[in-house]
Amino acid sequence: MPGRHVTDHQMRLFMTHRKNAPIPVAAARAGFSTATGYRISHDPRAPSEKHVPRERRRPDPLAAVFDTEVVPMLEVCPGLRPVAVFEELMRRHPGLGTGVRRTLERRIRQWRALHGPEREVIFRQTHEPGRMGLSDFTDMAGSGVMVAGEMLSHRLYHFRLAFSGFEHAHVVLGGESFVALAAGLQDALWTLGGAPREHRSDSLSAAFRNLAPEVEEDWTARYHALCGHYGMAASRNNRGVAHENGTIEVAHNHLKRVVEDALLLRGSRDFDTIAEYRRFVDELIGRRNARNRKRIDAERAVLRLLPPRRAEDGEETMVTVTSSGGFMLRRVFYTVPSRLIGHRLRVRLHDDRLEVFLGGTPLMTLPRGRGYGDRRRAHVVDYRHVIHALRAKPMALPGLVYRDQLFPRDAYRRLYDAAMEALPERAACKLVVGALAIAHERGCEADLAALIDASLDAGDLPALATIQARFQPDPEALPQVTVTMAPLSVYDALTDATPVEGAAI
Repeated sequence: MPGRHVTDHQMRLFMTHRKNAPIPVAAARAGFSTATGYRISHDPRAPSEKHVPRERRRPDPLAAVFDTEVVPMLEVCPGLRPVAVFEELMRRHPGLGTGVRRTLERRIRQWRALHGPEREVIFRQTHEPGRMGLSDFTDMAGSGVMVAGEMLSHRLYHFRLAFSGFEHAHVVLGGESFVALAAGLQDALWTLGGAPREHRSDSLSAAFRNLAPEVEEDWTARYHALCGHYGMAASRNNRGVAHENGTIEVAHNHLKRVVEDALLLRGSRDFDTIAEYRRFVDELIGRRNARNRKRIDAERAVLRLLPPRRAEDGEETMVTVTSSGGFMLRRVFYTVPSRLIGHRLRVRLHDDRLEVFLGGTPLMTLPRGRGYGDRRRAHVVDYRHVIHALRAKPMALPGLVYRDQLFPRDAYRRLYDAAMEALPERAACKLVVGALAIAHERGCEADLAALIDASLDAGDLPALATIQARFQPDPEALPQVTVTMAPLSVYDALTDATPVEGAAI
């Protein structure tokens, strides 16, 4: 056919039919014209044998420099980028012109294929059911998730079974740490209902960074102890070799896209609480696992049985409550009731909370704070712990180091700013401290905050007397209790009772 080249297959077909048929018939059966058949009959060579290799149409612009300058650079620096070689050649030989860049890149690629160093080979693995579970952390800084109007800096702990693809994700508020790994891994195993024979994580370089060698060894021992508690062999991939953890690394990208799509469909990236955002992530993971239910059920049948209880996933430390009404832990100051001043407390540190004990007695659970930077400190303050002392010393409020963290709601912060502008300092402090005391004593923190916001929005500064009158107990609402006193003579009946015969006295 016009415009189409004759192939070797057509040539062989033509020659086969030519033995028993005339040239026009053989040509038609081979799929080309009669004229082509006559031409081939005079020259029976295959088309591939007639092909003449294409020769260079213009002089090689790199002939004088490639072997003498480019090759030595590639041999000394195997990782050198072609663009760097091109820029160096332009500096040495400006007359070459920028048009040789693509030619240089193709020539370097060909040279490396023939003479370059050996490259790393990735060996694809066959996964057995119940054998391998993998853990890793992925940064969610680009997700734009907000909680209560503030950007949430967080990561996701991600667990996955290599065979069935079972997944578990846990929102981590801090960085990569053993505490976050232990909590997320155990949540995944107890959700799954079994444990694989081997657990692999990355090198946890972010968790071990800047740690003393003895601390790193302790964390490594704790990691092996955690895996041993569930009968799993502990392993890690080599540092900086992410593809060794490829089964979980690839799943990170899929999970992030799923979260992004769900956020777009939701129409908002703002959540009221961190618990609501965690439920959002759990629902996404649940739907992904539901699609893989058959494979997960098949793998669940060969998993190891779980131990009777979870391993401890927190770090324990001892702290002393100072005269400031709190304690320092990891560059964060936490307030506690002042009656604990001078006591040694046992604190169990988790990723998102602190469990506080006095001896073996649990006292309270505090939200975990985080200090960032070398000198930056954070404060986790509950105004209920210090309001009684602050009420006796209201002038301590302006210079209080954790004043901004003392206010439970933004309305009280607005009240402080407005009072400091409109009133003398002493009167302003008494007003703000008095409002906090009423919020605590009357249990009306939210209602009082609404009243303060309404007053400030109207341009008025609420008076302490008005607040007290608004939230003091209503005498008419109190129940009237009438107590009738029994006469003492009724007790004489107890002493006049006649003993029953045979009864013990």
